[in-house]
Amino acid sequence: MTGIPMSAPAPNEPVINENKIILVWSFTVWLVVMNTTMFNVALPSILTDLSLSSATASWIVSGYSIVFAISTLTYSRLSDFIPISRLLVSGLSLLGLASIIGLLADEFYLLLGARILQAAGAGAVPGLAMVLAGRYIPVTRRGKAMSMIASAASLGFGLGPVIGGLITQYLGWNFLFAITVFVIILIPFFKSLLPIEERKKVKFDTFGGILTGLSVTGLLLFLSSFSMIILLVSVVLLYVLWRHIHLVKTPFIQPDLLNYRQYVKLLFIGFAAFITHFSALFLMPIMLTVVFNKAPGEIGMIIFPGAILSAAAAQLIGRVIDKLGNVPVILFGHAFLLISTLMFAFLSGKSPYFIMVTYMFTSLGFSALTSSMANEASRILPESQIGSGMGLIQLVQFFGGAFGVGLTGILITLLNDLSPENIYRTIFLGITMLLLCSLFTFGLYLKRGKQSGSAVLSE
Repeated sequence: MTGIPMSAPAPNEPVINENKIILVWSFTVWLVVMNTTMFNVALPSILTDLSLSSATASWIVSGYSIVFAISTLTYSRLSDFIPISRLLVSGLSLLGLASIIGLLADEFYLLLGARILQAAGAGAVPGLAMVLAGRYIPVTRRGKAMSMIASAASLGFGLGPVIGGLITQYLGWNFLFAITVFVIILIPFFKSLLPIEERKKVKFDTFGGILTGLSVTGLLLFLSSFSMIILLVSVVLLYVLWRHIHLVKTPFIQPDLLNYRQYVKLLFIGFAAFITHFSALFLMPIMLTVVFNKAPGEIGMIIFPGAILSAAAAQLIGRVIDKLGNVPVILFGHAFLLISTLMFAFLSGKSPYFIMVTYMFTSLGFSALTSSMANEASRILPESQIGSGMGLIQLVQFFGGAFGVGLTGILITLLNDLSPENIYRTIFLGITMLLLCSLFTFGLYLKRGKQSGSAVLSE
């Protein structure tokens, strides 16, 4: 196959105020990601207040995750035809409206509806952030932008349990929705800072989007139910989707992307990184509760230093990417994640402070790997496919996160005859093997790049 052309070179003068827009966007990413994790610690209170079963209450989290993953790809795909500013304003408006509904929710279905609407709006933020950086920020400065956004996400992951626990304990879970109401205030800033783009008259592949959503939802439901019927239906839908995207002129998922083997390798690396991080975030509260009898507030404070470290290192990671390129940072990210999984496997049962230090390695490695991987993907994709390409990366990554949490929960159940320490050790050693596969995949990526004369070329 011929090589993937590089994105069109950026002009000497940026078309956007990079510093301001990335700062405001990173703050928005922080709010959105924190909103994702705050509700995890509130589930016990919601379950009690609304008299729900655990299975029913879990839909508040899983339903949000499914819609969030699909909407992220949808907004990114739409950015190829509709101005980023219009899409982002629509997403933030929907997120703000849903948050107001959630503030007033006093029954399960109203709460679930508010969370799903939140996810439908929130998906605009992470997907379009990567599209904006890939489209308007030159390669020489793009690493800084990518790392700022990734670190804001890591900070949100870490602060979510802390802030969510405090709000739930002192104000009640309804007030968790108050955090994301504030995104409405950010709309005027985005409208003034985002570039003016022309809308292209292209028919959107609605049917392809529906097929994608149903397929991903089915696969995630299979993980929680092990229903062979759901699995069979999901596989059939994936087959129909694959046939469909080869028949329409502007498909929801561009099949050409999956023919770029270098791009697919990067997809797998991002998938593995999100499995690692989400599994760690899922297991840490369980380990701290079961092994060390820590309360929710203490758990949040143990997770907090790792999130802060990631955010503080954002500028340095970005400068290293811009100066040395993506390859050293991708290797660094793999190294730190491997160190962290081995530390989790062999040291986490000895002291909660080992868990705190270990998560610092996890958070820093995750931010370095995801920001450099996204930057590399934006570098190898042609300009016409940056929107759909970055959107697909976001979908695969968040699916990886949901997959990791689901699989981890299943393994805990299957290994319940072992001691808690041995259960966690087995799971983290399995994640270590996955990271080694990811590192091997990156080695193949580099080898192919050298054979082609540049890492931006595909097979």
